[in-house]
Amino acid sequence: MTALLEQTQAPPATAGGRRRTRYRARWAVRLGTLAAAVAAWQWVTAADVRLWVRFDRLPTPVEVWQELVRQLSQPVYYQDVAQSLVRILTGFGLAAVFGIGLGVAIGRSRLLADVLQPLFEVVRPIPAIALVPVAILLFPTNEQGIVFITFVSAFFPILVSTRHAVRALPTVWEDAIRTIGGGRWRTLASVVLPGALPGVFSGLSVGIGVSWICVISAEMISGDFGVGYRTWKAYTIVDYPGVLVGMLTIGVLGWLTSSAVERVGRRATRWLPASLKDEAR
Repeated sequence: MTALLEQTQAPPATAGGRRRTRYRARWAVRLGTLAAAVAAWQWVTAADVRLWVRFDRLPTPVEVWQELVRQLSQPVYYQDVAQSLVRILTGFGLAAVFGIGLGVAIGRSRLLADVLQPLFEVVRPIPAIALVPVAILLFPTNEQGIVFITFVSAFFPILVSTRHAVRALPTVWEDAIRTIGGGRWRTLASVVLPGALPGVFSGLSVGIGVSWICVISAEMISGDFGVGYRTWKAYTIVDYPGVLVGMLTIGVLGWLTSSAVERVGRRATRWLPASLKDEAR
């Protein structure tokens, strides 16, 4: 009876406490998944499993970890990471500026859509990595060519997502701002850009992921520094632990940059109700 009374009088868990519990549970699941993947990797490589896929030729997690520790002690590893990040941030930043600007313009102007959209639709299906020969011909240095490839790879996802987001905005929003005397620029600043933000950040999230794919490929083909170049060099000298270290480095960098874009997007659209976010998308 006393225990029942104590349970009845116990204060309910706060909302903050519940959120922290859910947050810890989610991270426990994520870390558990990674641990299970590493354990499976260790088992198939240590046991020399050959079930169509030749796991016996794959380095073990211990070998990859030893190679990672070795590379972390060398300055060239950080130089490669910094070089790849500079290329990504430069190309992605330019793609964000031009992709959002042109996406809004095409979404708002039928004339610009008729003039530019056919050209973009012809070029868009071409894989960015296929433009490496063109970049070598156009630009005097490999560095500029790699940034160009990164720019092109991110530009079209951002452009298309922004254009769709602008065109999907409910017309009632514009009608409301115009009834109180809002002009074109007021409509653009108060309705179009804020309403299209969820769609814009969807394009940015896709663009940063595609950028990593293409910048690594470009570095493998024509780079002198960077994570992609170092990974390919490790492959040419049959350093398979070094190849896996490069792959894991690419994965971690891609995850960090994508998470940063998504976090900025959540903060930028926090004020929008969920229903408006769905409509804008």
